[in-house]
Amino acid sequence: MNKRSSAPTLQDVARMAKVSTATVSRCFNTPDKVIETTRDRVLEIVEELGYTPHFGGRTLASNRSNTVGAIIPTIDNAIFARGIQAFQETLAQNNVTLLIASSGYDPEREFQQIRSLISQGADGLLLIGHARPIKTYDFLQRRQIPYVVTWNYREDSNSFNVGFDNRKAGSKITNEILKFGHKRIAVITGHTEFNDRALDRLNGVRDAMKSSGISELNLAIISTTYSLKSGADAFEDFMTRKPRPTVIMCGNDVLATGAITRANEMGIKVPYDVSVTGFDDIDLAEVVQPKLTTVHVPHRRMGKSSAKLLLDILNGKQDCQSLELEIEIVLRQSLGNAF
Repeated sequence: MNKRSSAPTLQDVARMAKVSTATVSRCFNTPDKVIETTRDRVLEIVEELGYTPHFGGRTLASNRSNTVGAIIPTIDNAIFARGIQAFQETLAQNNVTLLIASSGYDPEREFQQIRSLISQGADGLLLIGHARPIKTYDFLQRRQIPYVVTWNYREDSNSFNVGFDNRKAGSKITNEILKFGHKRIAVITGHTEFNDRALDRLNGVRDAMKSSGISELNLAIISTTYSLKSGADAFEDFMTRKPRPTVIMCGNDVLATGAITRANEMGIKVPYDVSVTGFDDIDLAEVVQPKLTTVHVPHRRMGKSSAKLLLDILNGKQDCQSLELEIEIVLRQSLGNAF
């Protein structure tokens, strides 16, 4: 569990490296002025302890900067916008400033951003999903930095988390699709490596198909990046196959909007020739024609609740609890009966 306690200090590094605190500081601020062997030894100790220098961040007696960091996978589209906005608003109400970084779904970049935000004085962090290398969790544990994982709730997680169960959500939308008689199912998903939300949604599709006695041989999958063009290209790929799927499920509304746009360009009528569904229920879902059947994610409640939980942890509140939120299926025109 990520709990707040003492963290390694500059003095700890100096003592273990058998150098002065001034030398440790120079290793960060003016490394060229430190003998290479000494610098390497200091940096090795820094890595071992998980120490990160705080450049002017925590100078108050309270040891708090009233700054929180959030690292999101992308700012290229609106998938995370509502949740992060609600997160920021709740922090602001408590006089806490938010710093945002984007990892591009790259776990190593996320790790470096975590270190950077901590070095800038972030008191705590908001992270998206659970899938990241163990070294990242080890670093956070050594540094004793409070964090909340959001966008994916897992009851068995050792981390505080606020969100919805993506696997159950994937199963729920699939069960709705099966009611319309669909058995040849295609999925356009984001890459699943270090993206537990995408993987869980895909496994939810598999769960529902298995429960309904539909062979996984009837399931076709394309993994791609999250963009309109990626959704469009994957849709066209599926529609050139024989037999064609009767429904194309998309991992988010951006992919689904790209799919429907390409369908319109190709003269394929949704949902009469093929049905399309999305996930998230962002504004695009109601703008695209036909309007998109999708999974409504409680973005704002998720952001607000994540902020409240992180603030409670930072303030030392006892008995903090993770929170599971529910999703809803929103039926619109893009889902029709199988042909």
